[in-house]
Amino acid sequence: MISHVVLFRPKPTLSAAERQALIDALRRAISGIAAIKRTTVGRRLLLNRPGYETQMTEHFEYSAILDFETEADLRAYLDHPAHDDLGKLLFTASEAVIAYDFANTTLDRL
Repeated sequence: MISHVVLFRPKPTLSAAERQALIDALRRAISGIAAIKRTTVGRRLLLNRPGYETQMTEHFEYSAILDFETEADLRAYLDHPAHDDLGKLLFTASEAVIAYDFANTTLDRL
């Protein structure tokens, strides 16, 4: 399993229409790209634990985690026009974005 992990912080000046356009682009990508096996989107939960959250060097308000069976499926997603549209919107609508891809394994294989 491959996980495509995106953390992002929308611009505070983002209008409701711009926010909706970003959500719609994500929905189009999820529904239009068959290679995606599972998607999880979330908002950061702040627990106010001393020394825990304060160690993070940057705050990302949202996450999107997309899972794929194979690297080829991830590559197909990245090359898909719906991903291009989503990526353009995400980078113009956000103050900061990071994306990483992980080949998931078991602990005994680390």
